[in-house]
Amino acid sequence: MSRRSSWRTVVVVRIVRLANFVTPTSGGLRTALNSLGAGYLAAGHEPILVVPGPGASDEQTDSGRLITVPGPVVHGLGGYRVMVGRRRLAALLAELKPDRLEVSDQTTLRWVGRWAREHGVGAVMVAHESLYGLLRVASIPHPVARWLADRLNRASVRAYDTILCTTEWASRDFRRVDAPNLGRVRLGVDLATFHPDRYDPVLRAVYAKPFQPLIVHCGRLSPEKRPGRSVEALLALRAQGVDAVLVVVGDGPQRERLARRARGEPIEFVRFVKDRQAVAALLATADVVLAPGPIETFGLAALEALACGTPVVVNAASALPEVVGDAGAAVPEQDLATGVREILARPERARRQAARARAERFSWPAAVSRFLEAQGVW
Repeated sequence: MSRRSSWRTVVVVRIVRLANFVTPTSGGLRTALNSLGAGYLAAGHEPILVVPGPGASDEQTDSGRLITVPGPVVHGLGGYRVMVGRRRLAALLAELKPDRLEVSDQTTLRWVGRWAREHGVGAVMVAHESLYGLLRVASIPHPVARWLADRLNRASVRAYDTILCTTEWASRDFRRVDAPNLGRVRLGVDLATFHPDRYDPVLRAVYAKPFQPLIVHCGRLSPEKRPGRSVEALLALRAQGVDAVLVVVGDGPQRERLARRARGEPIEFVRFVKDRQAVAALLATADVVLAPGPIETFGLAALEALACGTPVVVNAASALPEVVGDAGAAVPEQDLATGVREILARPERARRQAARARAERFSWPAAVSRFLEAQGVW
């Protein structure tokens, strides 16, 4: 399909995008899906996102058309749903007649790549997680986890035209299986919404006393994110004489356990905040943000903190050191307190300027262009 402009013919590409394990409160993945969709739409294309939900719906959004397919909740994963029933989903794909398929799932939707090949549709898979890392978090022994992850990743390599990874760290699993169709892209950040000007002295007074370091953990409270490490870091800092406070933003299966552990300590729990400007205000007001997850393949929340001018202490074992660079501190997950002290020792103005400058290397328009190019869309 195409439409005429005053000086050229623009080819409008229908990009059907599928993702499982996504909810209205699923953080980075939801942000990436929405931001890329909005970028595709702004570029003149037709993005259609298909995700699971409690019921069926079909609506137009600022990120393009959003189709929700009824899907059951997966037990033990904190509310995540999946689309099941290949016949029904295949019928939907045939009805939508995609020009391109973009799949954000490494396990349950691999058959979609084969469907695309049978129907002459270009298909890419975006690797938003590390299968090996997830298996290790689930306490699968190293040899078994490595064997199973490699087997599944080889199947993905065969099923899709292109595998897209957002960091070098994320691409390692596929380099290990000699993937010939591996591509590198990176995500972006909303530099207008997440900005140092969001700093709010009134909000700071709500959570911390003057000169009291305000630390924020922003992310899903699930095992792979290691939120307990942030609580432990706050307790360690106070034991070392640093009069800091911690605000934990997010929800998930570990919330109640963490709240019990933090009882009586200067730790505030805030459930998922839908208003992105409110999240930006908290990130900009914080002195340090913590990202302790060991298997983060990019870390959008960390990048949003940097855009707000707030340095981030990240897990050195994850992909986040690639993202934060020298605007943060990369430490072992059990030593976050050391990273916080290192950040606080830097002059405040310099550390905030460095954080914002680092984030400005990542924009959504640039990310959208790279994603479209990787799919052969111009």
